[in-house]
Amino acid sequence: MDSGEEIEGVEAQRKKKRYHRHTPRQIQELEAVFKECPHPDEKQRMQLSRELSLEPRQIKFWFQNRRTQMKAQHERADNCSLRAENDKIRCENIAIREAMKKIMCPTCGSPPVAEDSYFDEQKLRMENARLKEELDRVSTIASKYLGRPITQLPPVQPIPVSSLDLSVGGYGGVQSGLNPSLDLLPGSSSSAMQLSYPSAVSEMEKPIFAELATNAIEELIRMAQTDQPLWMKPGGDGTDILNLETYERIFSRPGRQYKTPDTRVEASRDSTIVFMNAETIVEMFIDPMKWAEFFSTIVSRARIIEVLAGGIGGTRSGSLVLMHEELQVLSPVVSKREFIFLRYFQQIEPGLWAIADVSVNVSAECQVTSPSRSRKLPSGCLIHEMPNGYSKVTWVEHMEIEDESSTHNMYRDLVESGAAFGAQRWLATLQRMCERFTCLMVVGTTPDDIGGGVVPSPEGKRSMMKLAQRMINNFCTSLSASNGHQWTSLSGLNEVGVRVSVHKSADPGQPNGVVLSAATSFWLPVPSDIVFSFFKDERTRSQWDVLSNGNTVQEVAHIANGSHPGNCISLLRAFNASQNNMLILQESCTDASGSLVVYAPVDLQGINVVMSGEDPSYVPLLPSGFVIVPDGRAGGASTSSNPMTGSLITVQFQILVSSLPSAKLSAESVNTVNNLISATVQQIKVGLNCSSV
Repeated sequence: MDSGEEIEGVEAQRKKKRYHRHTPRQIQELEAVFKECPHPDEKQRMQLSRELSLEPRQIKFWFQNRRTQMKAQHERADNCSLRAENDKIRCENIAIREAMKKIMCPTCGSPPVAEDSYFDEQKLRMENARLKEELDRVSTIASKYLGRPITQLPPVQPIPVSSLDLSVGGYGGVQSGLNPSLDLLPGSSSSAMQLSYPSAVSEMEKPIFAELATNAIEELIRMAQTDQPLWMKPGGDGTDILNLETYERIFSRPGRQYKTPDTRVEASRDSTIVFMNAETIVEMFIDPMKWAEFFSTIVSRARIIEVLAGGIGGTRSGSLVLMHEELQVLSPVVSKREFIFLRYFQQIEPGLWAIADVSVNVSAECQVTSPSRSRKLPSGCLIHEMPNGYSKVTWVEHMEIEDESSTHNMYRDLVESGAAFGAQRWLATLQRMCERFTCLMVVGTTPDDIGGGVVPSPEGKRSMMKLAQRMINNFCTSLSASNGHQWTSLSGLNEVGVRVSVHKSADPGQPNGVVLSAATSFWLPVPSDIVFSFFKDERTRSQWDVLSNGNTVQEVAHIANGSHPGNCISLLRAFNASQNNMLILQESCTDASGSLVVYAPVDLQGINVVMSGEDPSYVPLLPSGFVIVPDGRAGGASTSSNPMTGSLITVQFQILVSSLPSAKLSAESVNTVNNLISATVQQIKVGLNCSSV
């Protein structure tokens, strides 16, 4: 080694020795002094040097660096404030220009004469300044009068300058006329985005969450577009299984310490084509009410905790929201799954969207229950716009699950195989619901809609579909523990027993009084499609409907609800002299993940409201019905061609015990519903030749 290299080595060692990392105690003391005196003199620096065992030069440099940091923070804050104010004024100008285009002369009814755009803009700027001065003057007067500052009007939403401009923003969606809209669902993006919750994310956390969301969407895109060796197809059903070793190698990163030995991974991927345009699907993802309504068989509850970023240029692209949701399997013996996560929307290119979910930790104040030990790893979907209003959706579900309570033996295969909450179930539900809305938009009636002879008008058809959707949602909600009503087990029927729950109903869409819900789940060695046909067919209804007393029913109206003939809404009339003023509204639906048959009695007055096309929101419903899912033992859906698989069946009844909200539940009512469910289960087994099970 020559002398020059030796000198450089000594110099490098000397620089390395001069590096010093302050201890937490030293930083804490320095910060405390900085708050009181950002510019300490030499005497104060010497005193700090002695107290903290630091050199005076170190003290001096620390304060210089800290002042520089504070100055940079203030400059950034000022820049953001000025940029927001600039965007606000620009949006106001645009709004005023648009309004000026539509203004009409009150005398002649003609539009105003166009003026030079430069003078137009100058006039708008002057008007903005005048209005701002007027607002400030009025606010000052009002503040003096009230003795406190007046709350300002909400500002016009600025146009974000980046895809992750972390400021609360509104949304402006674009709806296409090619597809059915989601107006059957009660949610609306405007109301959903105006939810008021305490801020759950600090200013320091927002950049961290932004980076987390960006990384999540990059990982999602790679997982959605990469095949082998990341994804494998070990079975013959075409299911994608994640190769965990390859995943860890491709996406290796620190910070995975939350994973415990008891944690298991569920990962799945699937794709399908649906008749709904991409932007309508995005609308449904961003509105928690529509999200929960659209996937009511999976999502028991959803809400937005905080909007962290608004979309760019009036679109959803760049939107970032912090959400809370609870996922369910429709059975009282399967625990719900709860997640708090970021949902990030990005339009990659025209006609291609990515939506990514990833779990985050937030403060306890914004959580509705105790923190969940299950986490969403980067999950979500890619949505490709296709011709004629279709979209190809590729869905990825990736979770680390640590169940707080063990899954019931009956549902263990279904849950631990990933089928209960996997991508296949989400896509099957999405496809079925898209078909449902497509049928709604069909003008007039089809041969499948005729049924027993009563053909509803287009308005009546729409009203009946809205009523049936509310019936399904009510049924799913009543099966979920998320409604705040805890299940109580009654022994007897089987290893599950009958679970009962009581609540007082005051909703306009339900009968007022005390409602008793009772449910149980059981297994049968019968393929799920055969069980579904058994429940749906009105000709076999008398074999399981204990309340029909063996009487037959007739379908008097029928609305096709999808490509599968079993997806339909029916009005049934029972040949029972004591119920001549009642009809039965029933919806049956089936897809690859499972089936539902839900029904509720409706009086003739309510049916007349529906048939006339009026709003059915106040028609009281108390639905009961059945959930049929494949047992998961063969790794796929059970069909008649695969008789080795069986079905998991959940039956639920809801009964109005008393029309008085103050009434108490009696042991007689509990025994009655217990006997009703027991008799129904026994008749189902007899009807399906499984009485020995």
